Amino acid sequence: MSSTDTAATPLAKDAGAAESASVEAGLDALETVQEQRTPLSTVLRQKVLPPILGVVLVLAVWQIAYSLELTTPDKLPSPADVWDSLTELWYAGTLFSIIWTSVWRGLSGFVLSVVIGTPIGLLVARVKPVRAAIGPVLSGLQSLPSVAWVPAAIIWLGITNSAMYAVILLGAVPSVANGLISGIDQVPPIYLRAGQTLGATGLRGARHILLPAALPGYLAGLKQGWAFSWRSLMAAELIASSPDLGLGLGRYLENQREFTNMSGVLLGILLILFVGVAIDLLFFSPLERHVLRSRGLLVNSR
Repeated sequence: MSSTDTAATPLAKDAGAAESASVEAGLDALETVQEQRTPLSTVLRQKVLPPILGVVLVLAVWQIAYSLELTTPDKLPSPADVWDSLTELWYAGTLFSIIWTSVWRGLSGFVLSVVIGTPIGLLVARVKPVRAAIGPVLSGLQSLPSVAWVPAAIIWLGITNSAMYAVILLGAVPSVANGLISGIDQVPPIYLRAGQTLGATGLRGARHILLPAALPGYLAGLKQGWAFSWRSLMAAELIASSPDLGLGLGRYLENQREFTNMSGVLLGILLILFVGVAIDLLFFSPLERHVLRSRGLLVNSR
């Protein structure tokens, strides 16, 4: 070997090492999620201002329709009339009790739906005979309007809180179970084989492999399950009336309808909408962002 070749060999090794280090650094940069805190002004402009403008636009159109007298005031009251109905509840001290009665029922019924629907979804997703027998039933129950269960629940359980929860469970459990089934169906088989190799089988495999991998689909099922819980509860409160049940949003809405008080009716509708949106913004949206960010699917969202 010549002296030239001998001198070139260390240089070639150094160049190769430098290139390898550069490639590794590039790969590390690609794998690292760059989280940068979004300025407050940007958050306000992109996330806070658009909903506010949307609400202002709706109120403006509403007020214009009222001012043009497109219909009679008893059918379309002004936003100020609805605001007066809200202040009446506030000064009477019943506003929060009405909201809380429904929110407590909805949330507790949703939690029960998750407790019941999760193992059902796991069982149906992993056991083929059970899936063949119960899978179509779950899909059918999910498409059945929740209000259809109200008469049956009243006959079975009477006009009680138990009937309310029965309607919630019958409406929400299929959604939670189907969401988990869908999420598990999308889990790559290699995850399951890797878990079995590491000894994660049975309940351990479900806890450490299936549920974490199926989390995005499961979360979508939870969101839909909450929507069904809330809608089922409103349907039950609209129909069932008893002093023992207390006054919730659905019953308040029906009472205002019986009094032909359109301002109260619109207020009830807006309160029901407000609670549904608030639960999504305060719980499900942050949870969804956390899951997506932890998987590197959401960048610069802080």
